[in-house]
Amino acid sequence: MAAHAPTATPSVPTPVPPAAGGPVKTSRFRVPGEGSSATISAVTFAVLLLAWFAVTNLGWVKPLFLPSPQAVFQQFWEYLTGTANDKPLWQHFGASLLRVTAAFWLAVLTAVPVGIAMGMSRWARGIFDPPIEFYRPLPPLAYLPLIIIWFGIDEIPKVLLIYLSCFAPLALAARSGMRGASQEQINAAYSMGASYAQVIRHVILPSALPEILVGMRIAIGFGWTTLVAAEMVAANVGLGQMVLNASNFLRTDIVIMGIVVIGVVAYAFDLFMRRVETWLVPWKGRM
Repeated sequence: MAAHAPTATPSVPTPVPPAAGGPVKTSRFRVPGEGSSATISAVTFAVLLLAWFAVTNLGWVKPLFLPSPQAVFQQFWEYLTGTANDKPLWQHFGASLLRVTAAFWLAVLTAVPVGIAMGMSRWARGIFDPPIEFYRPLPPLAYLPLIIIWFGIDEIPKVLLIYLSCFAPLALAARSGMRGASQEQINAAYSMGASYAQVIRHVILPSALPEILVGMRIAIGFGWTTLVAAEMVAANVGLGQMVLNASNFLRTDIVIMGIVVIGVVAYAFDLFMRRVETWLVPWKGRM
């Protein structure tokens, strides 16, 4: 009986321990995007502010086209203290905040169930998908005249215009999120005796929640974007109305002040939604 030749086993490199007393080297590699970018954002903001200050104070641009930061801050202070020849800032801000908040939460209460139904039923998808995809690319000013004709010029058309801008991204995000649960998770829940309703409650909806929260962030941004168009409808108070009224008199300093206030408020809402996202879906990005 012939002897078999011994099979050569691949050699495994033996790790060399660090020298006694020597420093242990650690990897300096960082995943792109890891860590905070707050310092970079602060530096970027400071550079832009200094550039704005230099361009306007050196006379390179006329104040009609771009007023100085001092002039914008002066208008902000006058509106904040109520000394401006207009309603105080808190009245404009309160009216706009009420309109955007009411329209946003109304969209959340209606669009999220519609999106969930679209993600689970082909009948719901066939009913709701065509009208949503039809009006979603349209700018709000395109159907603003119809809303005025149908609903008048009081608060309803303003809230409705913002509501429509928030509805589509929320519904589509909820629909996309309903497909986030893997088939293995669903089968595992069924094998453990879960009912259809329990699978939806404990498997599908938690998987869809991150997409729904992203849709809420996008929708609140669209709401503040549509605010100026909504307050064109015979409004006498509101941040958008303040900007439009100032533009009629070529008050660029008030226009820029209103734009900055709207941008800061919208950014604060986005930061709040990010914080809510970390509270409700702490597992996002870790699976």
